[in-house]
Amino acid sequence: MDEKPESVELPRAHKELPLFHRLLLLRAMRPDRLSNALKEYITEWLGIEYIEQPSFNVFDLYKETKPNIATFFVLFPGVDPTPDVEKIGHANKKTIEAGTLVNISMGQGQEENANIVLHKAAKEGHWCMF
Repeated sequence: MDEKPESVELPRAHKELPLFHRLLLLRAMRPDRLSNALKEYITEWLGIEYIEQPSFNVFDLYKETKPNIATFFVLFPGVDPTPDVEKIGHANKKTIEAGTLVNISMGQGQEENANIVLHKAAKEGHWCMF
């Protein structure tokens, strides 16, 4: 059994099988290797830019934001946008020290506090991060 069946050459009778049909065959025989084969398929048909995403830059994101639209971050282990948000806030006179930037770590019992901060921030033009 091959370590990478998605890249193994097929027997002569099936050598010219299109990549899409190879995906179907792989799906039937080795579904555990399908995600690697799909990456190869997408790269071939759409290009590498659909597989490899450029690194996230919060400073570029800020240029696209608007004061009346919330910005959401999906967090992943090892990634914390807080320092960058604080830098952007500082450049816009929104700081924790001045009380114009509030960061609340959401957990049990924080909902009411977050609602109060959110309403105050909306009224006074402050920033809040939950």
